[in-house]
Amino acid sequence: MRTWIRRSLIALAVLAVVIQVVPYGRDHSNPPVVEEPAWDSPQTRELAVAACYDCHSNETEWYWYTNIAPISWMTQHDVEEGRHKLNFSDVQRIREADEAAETVREGSMPPWYYAVVHSKARLSDAQIQALEAGLAATLGR
Repeated sequence: MRTWIRRSLIALAVLAVVIQVVPYGRDHSNPPVVEEPAWDSPQTRELAVAACYDCHSNETEWYWYTNIAPISWMTQHDVEEGRHKLNFSDVQRIREADEAAETVREGSMPPWYYAVVHSKARLSDAQIQALEAGLAATLGR
């Protein structure tokens, strides 16, 4: 192996170890559930739990890889932003309810990279339509 390739690989390995000391991305807390919305159906809640709850509720399931930087940084950011915009665990703090159904319909939620790793978030077309309609019925204002 060429010297520069070996040095590059060593430098990448050292960098991967060093970034683990960055404290951001390890605050894996779940605040208490205050109040869930009055779901229009159990199916809507079930689909929302599968595709949305890890970022949009206080019931985030923190997987082992969410402790490894830089994945931990992205996960922490996504959960903080997701809870800020739409938190199914605190109906008083639901800010962008009118956009929830639209983002599901457009396919921007759940993000593609989340669905790649979490098979439960890969919804069929029928499930997407049901979630969209259920979110509109549940959160419609």
